[in-house]
Amino acid sequence: MTASRALIASALGAVVAMGAIAPAVAAEKEKCFGVAKAGKNDCASVVGTHSCAGQAKVDNDPNDWKFVAKGSCDKMGGSLQPGKK
Repeated sequence: MTASRALIASALGAVVAMGAIAPAVAAEKEKCFGVAKAGKNDCASVVGTHSCAGQAKVDNDPNDWKFVAKGSCDKMGGSLQPGKK
């Protein structure tokens, strides 16, 4: 096997392994609305005020979210539903 084929095979193996791990990690997390600090949100606002992670303008906006450990959102004062606090 040439070096370039070995590199491609290695990269493909890593992608396949990450695909197997990602669902397990996602199963341990949940979206928690209203706990993200300004600039620390994980994805787009549900009301369309911005379209990307890290663009929250204010702390604890009930329409911005972060992934948190499953079962911890309520303890943090957040909500599993957008727009609620």
